[in-house]
Formats: sequence, structure tokens, C-alpha cells
Amino acid sequence: MAVQLSSRDARVEDYLNDKLQTEADLDSLDSLLQTVRNQQALLKQQLQEAEQTLAKSTQTSEAHNSALLQQARAFKKQQANVDRRLLIVTQSETSDDAIEKFDADIRALQRLEVAKGYVELLAEVERLRSSPQAALQPYLRLQKLAIGLKEAQPAAEDAAPHLVDHVDQTAQSLWKQMKDAFASDFENILTKMKWPGRGVTLAGALEQEWTEGVERLLELQEPVRELNAQSDHIGPSEGPLVLLPLEVMVKPLDLRFQYHFSGDRPTNKLDKPEYFLSHIMGLLNTYDEFFATYLQPILRNHFRNTNLAMTSIFIDSTSALITALLPMLRRKIFSVTPQLAKQPQLLSHFIHELMSFDISLREEWGYDGGRGIEGWKGVTWEILVKKDWFGRWFEVEKTFALSRYESIVNTSSSFQIDYESVEPSATKPTNAAIRVNDLLETITDRYRPLPSFSQKLKFLIDIQINIFDLFHSRLASSLEAYLTLTSSIARTVHGGLSSHGTKAQLAEVEGLAGIERLVRVYGSAEYLEKKMSDWSDDVFFLELWEELQDRANNPDRKTLTRDMSVEHVADKTSSAVGNEEEQGALFDETAGAYWRLRVRTEGVLTDSLVQQVRDSLKAYGRINPWSALSSPNQDTANLAISAELDGPIRLLQSYLEFLANALAQAPLRRIVRQVMLAVQTFLWDGVLMRYHFSSTGAAQFTRDVRGVWEVVDWWVGAGQGEMGMRRLGEGLVLLGLGGYERRHSVGEDVSGEGEREEVGLSLGDVEERLFRSNESGREVLEVLGLEVLSESEARGILERRVDLSG
Repeated sequence: MAVQLSSRDARVEDYLNDKLQTEADLDSLDSLLQTVRNQQALLKQQLQEAEQTLAKSTQTSEAHNSALLQQARAFKKQQANVDRRLLIVTQSETSDDAIEKFDADIRALQRLEVAKGYVELLAEVERLRSSPQAALQPYLRLQKLAIGLKEAQPAAEDAAPHLVDHVDQTAQSLWKQMKDAFASDFENILTKMKWPGRGVTLAGALEQEWTEGVERLLELQEPVRELNAQSDHIGPSEGPLVLLPLEVMVKPLDLRFQYHFSGDRPTNKLDKPEYFLSHIMGLLNTYDEFFATYLQPILRNHFRNTNLAMTSIFIDSTSALITALLPMLRRKIFSVTPQLAKQPQLLSHFIHELMSFDISLREEWGYDGGRGIEGWKGVTWEILVKKDWFGRWFEVEKTFALSRYESIVNTSSSFQIDYESVEPSATKPTNAAIRVNDLLETITDRYRPLPSFSQKLKFLIDIQINIFDLFHSRLASSLEAYLTLTSSIARTVHGGLSSHGTKAQLAEVEGLAGIERLVRVYGSAEYLEKKMSDWSDDVFFLELWEELQDRANNPDRKTLTRDMSVEHVADKTSSAVGNEEEQGALFDETAGAYWRLRVRTEGVLTDSLVQQVRDSLKAYGRINPWSALSSPNQDTANLAISAELDGPIRLLQSYLEFLANALAQAPLRRIVRQVMLAVQTFLWDGVLMRYHFSSTGAAQFTRDVRGVWEVVDWWVGAGQGEMGMRRLGEGLVLLGLGGYERRHSVGEDVSGEGEREEVGLSLGDVEERLFRSNESGREVLEVLGLEVLSESEARGILERRVDLSG
């Protein structure tokens, strides 16, 4: 206690020392005491509240404990009462034995209740079987019960399978009896209508009977439709579901179909599938109006507000009629396909007719097989995929395409140039290129309707691109043969052999014949390259490319189809396959090969023309009249072209005439520009810089060059000759300078016609300024309008003037 007092005193001392540190603090002693009293009163109040809360909590806890004790005593009393009663009821000595016997009795009671339900169900089933005509509504309940029992089997761990099977078999048997009964009644109505006669109409009581018969059959079929809808049986695996009223009405049409297209009837011809296909179309055209008039309102009312209200084969009378007619067609085509498979031409024609039939149903009749946006795959798909005849048909089509290709390229006239099939301004292809393109377009039409991506891709790669590659190899081989025969080694060897065959081969590659051979390769390559570009923009190939990319970019797919990997397809089509960032098209690789062949052929063609024109100019390069022709009285405005240049001009004339008719403007100008550059080099080095010229010689040389330009301008376009020889043209301006020279411009006629700006420069003035310095030389060249010549080249030209070289 002393320690506590001492401790308290110490705290008081610390407090006073803190509050009373100076004499001035004593003045606030009263306020300090008041503050301490307030704090003391607050603490007393809080202590009182805490004591009250503790008292209430203690009272509540004691009440809760008392309630729990009473409940425990009551539970023990009830438990003892239950045990006593259970012992009495079960006549057991212990409570555990009593509980076990009680549970056994409860299970027995439950089994009895289930057995009672089964007996009542069997009684209901037998009652329904005894009266099919009056059992429609009870049957619908029975069918739903059978469906419910099947659905409940997994949850019940397959309990009572015999009962489920019995109910299901009974429901099916009753459905068949009811169907037969309703169908028989409906057939009697059809007999009264004189169905299937042409122009059948309904009115009055007969229309009412027919409507009631249709509705009864539709109601009978409702559980079957629900089962099919749940298991997606309206899909292609089982074929679209046929409405019962239409199934009955189609029976006489089916008998008529079998009469005409079975046995040895004249209409039953294996090579004429269009007979029975057109018969189906005829039935549609004949009876569609009847069903649209009388059946369409019934279907609309019956399926309204159901989950089938948007399914065409149930809500649309035309689609329902087509669905009812297809089974007879399937039976026919399935039976004749094995026979047709042994005859390739007939099989190809058969599949083509089926595709046309499918397209007609889709596009003309709007039939989707109840598949909505997904669409109907068609009877062709059923034959090729479901019945697995695609492999055989594909081999037939491939064999036909390759044999047709061989026939095209081996025809004697196939590689002649066709001037009529394209625009006059376009490059002319060969007959072979046009026919190969027609063949490939025919192949596209063959497989365009196929719904299967893998089948379309197989046609594209194994037939179309394969034929493109074969034709490319043929063109490339022709180019290689040309290069081999025109090589210097070949000429030497063949010249030594002097065989008739070798001379004939050389004749095919020399002169205009050789140029034409190259143009045939060039025109064919360009034509098919452009066709591939056009095809890449076709909607069909665009959609095929998009689907190809979708599959290739799917990380879960290792192959695009069953037998094609991404790498294989990319190698055949485009390196962009599987690359989302790179743009591409289906024919990138093939079109690229044709582009490279075209560019290479253009280079060979240009080199050949250059070589032949240069060879023809050799005689012209050996003459030297340029310094001797110096008669002062000679009229230079009417000079004739040198005789030695007549041959080269005639050669150039013949080549350009052919090329202007065979090539488009763009390649023609590219080739001629290179030829003109070669001619310019020859004349510059072999004539201009080799000989000395008088003023008359310069005029003659200028006239000769312009004679070449005139030929080029005539066939290629105005100004094309001089544009290809601009350096030489400017050199001729300098070479022809006289005592008083006028300004020349490129392309200007030197004959004296047209206006020129006088610049007042003599030959001597030009020489003096040109040789003074490079800056002065450039200025005088600009005055003369010469933009291509350098100062050194200009000085070299002036040195060729005889009146300045001395």
C-alpha cells in the first residue's frame, strides 16, 4: 500500500511539476483544479455505466443458460418417449433394433408405392392401345411420359429398364397404328379430291375434311418433331424431317416416279440423269401453287409460337414439299451411283447435273433444308461425303482435266498467237493460254458449289494449280530451248553438223520467227498471270482464302485438311498462309512464277532484238563518207537515207510492226527503249566517235538517225525514237553546228520546218566557250538546250568536225 501511495504521489508530483513550472503558473491554479474535478466526475460516470452494463449481461447470460437447461430436459423426455413407442411398435428389446426394423418397413412401403404407379401406368398404356382412333391426346401424354422416363434413367442409375423399354415399345407401336389409321382416313379424302390430278381445288366440306386430316397428322407427329429437334435430326445426318400429311400425299407421286425411272422404261436412262431431276422440278412447278394456297395457312397457324416457327421446312409449304420429294430422289441416285462410278464420263455428267439441281433448289426455290443461315448442303454432298464417292469423282475430274490439258498443248495450232480474243491494246496470248484458262474456269465451275472446304482446296491445289504449274513448265521449256539453240556454242556445233533437223530448229529461233516464239511465251505468261490476279479478287476465291487463313491461324489445328498440312498448302498457294500480318492470295506462288517467267522472257526478247539490230548495223558502221560529202551547193534538207541503213530500217520495221500488234504499249515501249539505247551506243561509238564529219556529212548522219526515229515513232508513238536516243540526238545538234547556229531542242526537225529561236552562236563561238572551262561549257550547252551531254562529251563531238580538228 505504501508503494502504491508512493507511486501515486510521484505521479502527482510529476503532474504538478509539469503544470507549475514558473511563478506565473500559480495564477492558473484555480482553473487547473477545476479541470481535475471535471475529469474526476467524467470517470465516475463512465464507471457507473460499465457496472450497469455488466449487471444486464450477467442477467441475460443466466436466463439463456436456464432456457438451454429446460430445452435439454424436454429433448431427453421426448427421446425417451420416442424410444418407448418405437420399442412397442417394433416389439424390439433395444432402440437400435427398433430403428433398423422401422427403416425396412419404410423402404417396403416406398417400393409398394412405385409398383402401384407402374401398374397404373401399364393399365393406361393398355387402355390407349385398345383405341388408336380416340387416343391422340392421351398418346401425346404417353409419348411425353416415355421421353421423360428415358431422360430420368441416368439419374435413377438405370432402374426399371424393362418398364422403360415396354413403355417405349408400346408408344412406338401405338404411334404406328395411329399413323396408319390417320393416313388411311387422309388417303380416302385424297381420293375424293382426285389427287394427284392437275388443277386440284378444294371447297366446302371437302376442304374442311382435308384440313382436319392434315391437322391430325401434324399433331400426331409433334412428339417425333420434338425428338428430332432435340437430337438435331433435321440436320444432314438423317435428312430433313418430312411432315406426315405430305408424306401421305407424295405416295402416288412416288409411285409415278418409280414407274418412269425404274426398269427398262425409255425414260430410265443411265446417261440421262437430267430426266428424273427435271421430273422432280416438274412436280414442284405443278403442285407448289396448291400447297401454297391450302397448306401454307395451316402450317403457319400450327407452328406459330413454337420453337419451329422459324424453320422453313415446317413453316413454308414449298420447302415442306421439297423435303417430301427428296426421299424418292435419294433412293434413285443412291441406286445408280455404283453403276455410274464404272463409267467416268457418265459419273462426271451425273455429279454436274446434281450440282445444278442443288443450285436450282437453293437459288430459285430458296430451299435451306431447315438449316437457316448454315444452308442446305444438297444431294451432291450426300453422294460425295455421306456415301463416300468424292474420291472416285475427284479422280475422274482430275483425269479429264489433265487429258484435256494435254490435248490443248499438243494441238498444232495451240501456240499460235490469238489476236482476236483480247482487246487490241492488250498483249496477245496464244491459243493454248486462252484454252488453258477456259479449262481452269470450267474446273472452277465444277467445284465452286461444293460445301466442303477440304474438297474445294483439293480441287484448287491438285488440279488447278497443278495445271498452272504444268503449263508454266511448258513455257519455261520453250524459253530454255530457244536459249540453247541461239547460244554461240549451239550455233557452232550445229553449223558443223549441218543436219536438216538442226537447220530447221535454228530457222525457228532466228529472225522474226525467233522473236515470235519469245512473244508467244511472254504473252501466255502475262495473260495467265493477269487471270490469276483477277481470280484472287473473285468472291469465291476470297472466301476460300479467308477460310484457309482462319484454319491456318487456329493454334489447335496441325493440318488444314485430312491430308494437307499448313506448310504444304503454303508452298502451293502463298507464303502468307498462317501469317495474320501479311497480305496474300491463293495464287501468289503460281502468279509469282509466271511473273518471273514473263520478266525473264522480256529480257531475252530485248537482248535478241538488240543483238539482231546491232548485227544489221555492222555494214553501216563500216562506211566512211562523212568527211568527203562536202559539196557546198548540196541541198541537205532533202537528203536520202544512206543505202547501208536500208536493211537495218527494214528489219526494225518488220520487228516493230509485229511487236506493236502483239504487245501492249507498256512492254513495247520498255523493249524499244532498250533497243534504242543499244542503237545509240552503236552509232555513238561506231560512227560518231570513230569518224570525222563535214557539215554535209553531219547532215547525212543526222538524216540517217532520224530515219530510224521515224520508224520507231510510227509503230511505238510520237517522240519515242528520239526519247530512247536522247544523248545521240543532242550530239547531232552539236555535230551539225554551222557558222550561224540557232537553238535546237530535243525532238526538233532539222529540215527547216517550224520556228526556232536564234541564239547567234557560230561554230567557232561554241568551240571557244566549250573549251574555255567546264562552267563556260555548261552555260553554252544550256543555251543550246542540251541537257544530257556532259562537257567532255560535247568537246569530243566538236573534235569530230573536220573543219575544227585540223
